[in-house]
Amino acid sequence: MGEGAWDVVVVGAGPAGLSAAHAAAGAGARTLVLERAEHPRYKTCGGGLIGTSLAALPAGFAVPARDVVRRVTFTHAGRAAVTRTCTQPLVSMVARAEFDDALRAAAASAGAEVRQRVTVRALHETPEGVRVELGDGTAVTGRVVVGADGSGGVTSRHVGVAYSQVDLGLEVELPVAADVREAWRGRLLIDWGPLPGSYGWVFPKDDYLTVGVIAARGSGAETKDYLASFVGQLGLSGIAPLHDSGHLTRCRTDDSPLRRGRVLVAGDAAGLLEPWTREGISFALRSGALAGAAAARDDLDGYERAVAETLVPTMRAGREILRAFTARPRLFHRVVSTRPGWRAFEGFCRGTQTPDDWLRRRAVRAGLALLTR
Repeated sequence: MGEGAWDVVVVGAGPAGLSAAHAAAGAGARTLVLERAEHPRYKTCGGGLIGTSLAALPAGFAVPARDVVRRVTFTHAGRAAVTRTCTQPLVSMVARAEFDDALRAAAASAGAEVRQRVTVRALHETPEGVRVELGDGTAVTGRVVVGADGSGGVTSRHVGVAYSQVDLGLEVELPVAADVREAWRGRLLIDWGPLPGSYGWVFPKDDYLTVGVIAARGSGAETKDYLASFVGQLGLSGIAPLHDSGHLTRCRTDDSPLRRGRVLVAGDAAGLLEPWTREGISFALRSGALAGAAAARDDLDGYERAVAETLVPTMRAGREILRAFTARPRLFHRVVSTRPGWRAFEGFCRGTQTPDDWLRRRAVRAGLALLTR
């Protein structure tokens, strides 16, 4: 592979990295993407694209949706089911292998070079930029590096990202018969779970269902039990999963750095996600695009300002909502199931409202205060 000099080197080819590459290449920067795996590759993820995610995609991007949700069922610990319907699409369901590969093709079409099966070992700042040392002993140099290799990756450690919330997500993808497929088509389920701050989900993906749960790290056995119980309640026990996996989600502290020198971090590598739902795809797409554009114009301070202005307020609001949900999950379920609660959730899914929009309302702030007393 040898030495090479690039305007922007992106480490990681998930939604954040490929959005960064698309933005940087589209702005005329010579852009290289380094990915340790090879697309299409499996990724543990619910794969639900809310309106905010769809709005952040490149112009003309064709979403490889396997289903489009218009109905949502809420339960609390598997009981008290409430189903709401919207005439407009709420969430587009994608398989991450297909979605990420489509993003790869879009970044390549914009002019980025994507190199796969490449391992990044270390980063070193030089007078010319950032030297990226690779697993085969060679190196490339970027004027700016955008790190998007996940919260446990090289770039996150290099920048020194700090986390205030770490959660464990467990997930199975279950192939289902035609009758079960039809019963779930166009509908998702959210179960407010039995563990503090936990919830479960069922996302339809045409011929299979993505079923998962998430809870705070440190309760691994209980989280595993929750998933098994949840699958059983759904009547899906005994189905051999296509995939059975787990992952950690990490949410940054308010004062965690987004850059070190000429290295920026975006998406999971920066700990950018909504703390209540742990929704991260929209944060990956938006932060990646912001990082790529800032790297192309060499405005690295501008990236930090943009994240602070556009993403951090939603994260702060999400923390407040998570505290209320953790304190009173049963009452929280009742509130979300009301018509005003449903309208707020519908707005979140469609991308017309954000958690910080909700907290601007005096009644919502007062309600959250009561829940956390």
